[in-house]
Amino acid sequence: MIVTIDGPAGAGKSSISRRLAEELGFEFLDTGAMYRAIALLGLRAEIDWADGDRLVEFAKSASIDLSGRAVILDGEDVSHEIRSQQVTQATRYAAGNVGVREELVRLQREFAEGKDIVTEGRDQGTLVFPHAECKVFLTASPEERARRRVRDLASRGETVALEDILQQQTKRDEEDSQREVGPLLKAEDAVEVMTDGMTEAEVLLKLVGIVQRYQHA
Repeated sequence: MIVTIDGPAGAGKSSISRRLAEELGFEFLDTGAMYRAIALLGLRAEIDWADGDRLVEFAKSASIDLSGRAVILDGEDVSHEIRSQQVTQATRYAAGNVGVREELVRLQREFAEGKDIVTEGRDQGTLVFPHAECKVFLTASPEERARRRVRDLASRGETVALEDILQQQTKRDEEDSQREVGPLLKAEDAVEVMTDGMTEAEVLLKLVGIVQRYQHA
């Protein structure tokens, strides 16, 4: 069974999707980590972001292992580094690159082949797995998402103003929605879950209930 969880930046998809996979005994695929990994390679190489071909080369040659709890890029644990604000801001260059997207979508489908899986991102229920048995669109108000991002960065030792995060988030939402390939869209058959005012435990309980409905349908 494939469970897709899509939604905008800061909706809390990664953490709750991982917990949902553990609760269900499914494997977990964090597609956002893949795009962040490619962006990290670009930052390390100090590339000109207008050089989209270099990013495609990175996507084709990089080894990204998401099978455990860590994100392993070319043998190195980059789980912490890819969540930095610098990588977050650069990820749009990888996410908006058609060639990068094609390569990573291929890898995502390959990863999910024959598995029970929870996969999260922007285009999982629309482009990558349109025939998934259960689709969720997880979202929250812009202010709530920005507050969560500020708290997340603070826990990693980064201090960023709420207004700055809100501004960056609005720009990212626009870019994600207008992207040529794999834009952020709610699939027609997705269940929308608005998480404002909900604890992570409450969101998890709701998602487990949704998946179980589809399992028993």
